[in-house]
Formats: sequence, C-alpha cells, structure tokens
Amino acid sequence: MIGLVIILVLAALFFSELLTGGVSTADDGDTLYQVSTIDALQQGVFDGIQPVGEIKEHGDFGIGTFNALEGEMIFLDGIVYQAKSDGSVVVVPDSFTTPYTTVTYFLPDFSNTTTTPMNFSAFSTVMVSDLPTENMVYAVRMHGAFPFLKVRSVPAQQKPYPTLSEAVENQSVFEYTDTTGWVVGTFTPAFFEGINIEGYHLHFISDDRQKGGHILDFSLPSGAVIEYDITPEYTLVLPTSGDFTTVDLSQDMSGQLVGVEH
Repeated sequence: MIGLVIILVLAALFFSELLTGGVSTADDGDTLYQVSTIDALQQGVFDGIQPVGEIKEHGDFGIGTFNALEGEMIFLDGIVYQAKSDGSVVVVPDSFTTPYTTVTYFLPDFSNTTTTPMNFSAFSTVMVSDLPTENMVYAVRMHGAFPFLKVRSVPAQQKPYPTLSEAVENQSVFEYTDTTGWVVGTFTPAFFEGINIEGYHLHFISDDRQKGGHILDFSLPSGAVIEYDITPEYTLVLPTSGDFTTVDLSQDMSGQLVGVEH
C-alpha cells in the first residue's frame, strides 16, 4: 500500500555545520520520516497504511495518529503510546497501523530556554524568533512541570470517513493542572504547507504515562528548556492505493487546519 518515497535534503553540509556550531547533523543521520500528508488526513484519508513495527525502523521519537484516526500517537524513547479519547494511555502493539506520522531518531543539537511564563500561542511566536532559521525542520522535545495543560484526542471514525474538521467536532478535551511530563513534536517551515503542519505541532505524555494527547494549550513556566534536533533530511512516503490515490489534494486547506490544530 505504500510506495513512492520522496527524499529531500533541505540543507547542505555547510549550513548544517553553521547551525550546530561545527557538529554535522549529517553524521547523526538526522532525517524526519513522514507517512502521507496533512492535507490527505484533513480530507479523511484515515486508513492505516504502515505498521508501528515498521515505523520503529525509522526512529525512536515522533507523533501521529492511528488507523481510523483513533487517538493520538506519542513515540518516546522507542515506545509508541496511544492517548485515547476516553483519557487513557496505552502502549500499542507493532501490528497497529498509522495513516499519518512523523518520526526521527532524536539527537539534540541545541536548546532554548523560556525567560517568561507563556501559553502555547505566545510560545509559538516567541520561541520561533530564537530558532537559527525558520526554514528548517526540527524535532522538538521538552520535559518539565506544567501548571496547566489542555490536550485532545479523537475517537475512532467510521466509514465513509468524515473530514478531519468534522471528526474533531467530537474530540475529547482534557485539562490538567500541575502535571509533569514530556512534550514531543516538530517544527516545520511555512513551505511545508499541505504536507505537514506549519510551525509547532506538539503532543504530550505524563511521566506516569497516564495522561496524554495533542496539545491545544499549555502554561509554560519561565526557565523551561526546549531541546531541538535539526533534521535537514526529509523522507515522505506516499500510499499507492486506497483513498489517497483519488482524493483531490489541489485545494488550499490551510484555513481549515488552523481550526483543527488549536
């Protein structure tokens, strides 16, 4: 079901060394591996096309969703978790499939520290200005205590599948206070529109592995450390059968995506 693989090298060796102070990310094999596109997911291409066991061959860190859009994926330290719409978090077997995911081997290249408390909206604006460049793909990781977290999870959908915007109308939203855990996600540039989510796309899992989901908002204290892994190489794997082959991907879905993600 999966075929065409597109490999993009987003930066030359010199640029990689410039960003990391002389340490080449090419030596780390820094590649973001992605299954399908965000615009396909937005239009209801929810059938899983790649097993979790195969995803693990391309990284130990990432985010995504599962077959029929059931729950949110948090891939941390080589373990794939599913944050379900009933609020539970479970470890999934390798046989589970995903219609959309992004994974990499997380090897931090640099970190930034917050200097003031902020919510997710402020974080998405302020922390961008501290990046070496906005024209690069980064894996993003953070561990800390969060005074407030608002996360969501979407229940499994039934065929004929709705659009993503319609599916999230039935999402479960959970709010947590004084929770310690991990933020896992990506930052992708504006020119990835239609392929991935522009800017920060973050999921959460608590240290006790009892809480998790797609982050809608948070309260981030001053002094929080955000780690970044520069991923100048990018692999996109596209389905060769199923709904992906007939869906119209020529539309501009960016306006709808804003409502879905926040």
